[in-house]
Amino acid sequence: MLILLPPSEGKTAPAAGSPVDFGSLSHPGLEAHRRRVGDALAKVSGQRNAMEALGVGASLAAEVERNRTVWDNPAAASSTVYTGVLYDAAGMADWDAATLDKARESVRIVSALWGAVSPADRIPAYRLSMGTSLGRLGGLATYWRKHLPAELDALADGGLVIDCRSASYVAAYRPADSPWVAVSVQRELNGKRAVVSHMAKHTRGLLAAHLVRDDARPETAADLADAAAGMIGDALVDVSLTPKAKGPDELTLVIAG
Repeated sequence: MLILLPPSEGKTAPAAGSPVDFGSLSHPGLEAHRRRVGDALAKVSGQRNAMEALGVGASLAAEVERNRTVWDNPAAASSTVYTGVLYDAAGMADWDAATLDKARESVRIVSALWGAVSPADRIPAYRLSMGTSLGRLGGLATYWRKHLPAELDALADGGLVIDCRSASYVAAYRPADSPWVAVSVQRELNGKRAVVSHMAKHTRGLLAAHLVRDDARPETAADLADAAAGMIGDALVDVSLTPKAKGPDELTLVIAG
């Protein structure tokens, strides 16, 4: 089982600690590519057009400035650096050492800077999205698409890949030799169903935590549907599996809302 998560746009910068140790990160084979992206990020973040190049507004100027020293900034477990609805729902910042050890084997956060990291990997905060075109590197989804398959396909090793990412991060890595299921969430209210971003992120966070903490190891999409139903209980209105000829099969969870 391999659970793929998106990073959060917002991040909590560690207040203290040593900088990132590349040798301690998951997938050491990505080190040269990580350094290349980070060096480009630091350079672009110091340019006059940095805000425009990174696609952010003036309110994020401090985060862009922090990018300039990304390799020197304090690092902490990515489970505490990434914040937001999905991570809060998973309670990831409070995962103990045993849970992080499990996540090290089965969870990867696909990142514009790191390629992929586990929740246990120590990283600094940064501001960079996968949809960015970064200087001479070009589009980051295209860049990482050259380097992630060898690492993540080996980690999946033919087991079920559970995809909770958004489209821009899916573009950076698509499993080749494993059953692949994308988790979709809808809310049903007054008889009508709709995608609600907040609820989708929340439910995916709950599912990721459930699968890691409870040692659930679904081998098929049907197993995953059963695990989700057991987690959500009475709030689950409907669950459906849609096989796709191309791309991932889709598991849709409909939540009362």
